[in-house]
Amino acid sequence: MTGPDLPLGGLLAVHAHPDDETLSTGGLLAAWALSGQPVTVVTCTRGERGEVIDTPAHPTGVGHLEGDGPALATYRERELARALEALGVEDHVFLDSVPDDVPDRVPDGGGPARYEDSGMSWVAPGIAGPAGDAPPTAFARVPLDDAASRLAAVVRDRRPAVVVTYESGGGYGHPDHVRAHEVTVCALELAADPAAALAGEPWSVPERWEVVVAASRLRAARRALEHVPAVRRLVEETGLSLPDPDETLPPVAVADDVLADLAGESRLVAVDAVAVLGPVVEALRAHATQVQHATAGADGEKPDVVGWYALSNDVLAPLLATETYAVRPVPAQVGSAR
Repeated sequence: MTGPDLPLGGLLAVHAHPDDETLSTGGLLAAWALSGQPVTVVTCTRGERGEVIDTPAHPTGVGHLEGDGPALATYRERELARALEALGVEDHVFLDSVPDDVPDRVPDGGGPARYEDSGMSWVAPGIAGPAGDAPPTAFARVPLDDAASRLAAVVRDRRPAVVVTYESGGGYGHPDHVRAHEVTVCALELAADPAAALAGEPWSVPERWEVVVAASRLRAARRALEHVPAVRRLVEETGLSLPDPDETLPPVAVADDVLADLAGESRLVAVDAVAVLGPVVEALRAHATQVQHATAGADGEKPDVVGWYALSNDVLAPLLATETYAVRPVPAQVGSAR
């Protein structure tokens, strides 16, 4: 799909932290915005516990912000604003800023609800697990109904045609990504339910899109990076690592036969990322504390690899020519509107 082929109506993307909107759905967001249709990004936390990249090969000068949650949150808000501008997205919401009729529903008591980054630990290359010291206000620990009711209120207000988020494994296992998936599923049910105690008229979103990639395609793209001359030079100059194409893949990678079945049922969407590659790379670079060496580049023999980047784990990852999404139908509630 390119802009003219996208469904008519608005897009609402639900993401856990600043930078996820670009890393997971940058091409889709830019293409949808370019088509002139409404795009809303909902961010669930401000990434307070994120690692900060500040190395000789990628100097940001703000390595001291790592561990200073409030200061890093403020800085990452500014990074997010620049990234959204690059993607052409004008409507953004932090989930905890949405009013809730039931105040202070935060475990272990008191204070205004503020959804914080739950933290993570790398349990394998490219695969994250939960941090053991997540606070009660961590997004992965706040009550599901609190977060879902806030998101449902946004859905009713924006009335999108499509909502996109991670698959159930959270892309690469981060607990906040997994929670964002759970919150999105619950919120769409609430938004469509005429009996739900929410402001606004019920709104039923017919489709939920989930970020996926064919396992064989991801392995091939990882393998292809090794043969791109610019990537080999980058590895030699910076000490970054190439990905292992044979290692266990993160949950975003789905078996080829599963995706083939979805495609046969017209439930797999492919979005042309090449057409918006410039804005996507610009947005990745805006998230400099989290993303390093974002580059648009191609090898004529490897047309599916159109660029690369690395996160704080210092492992290069490919940018692919198309983004793929599994389409999950959302059952309509009786009496709800569309």
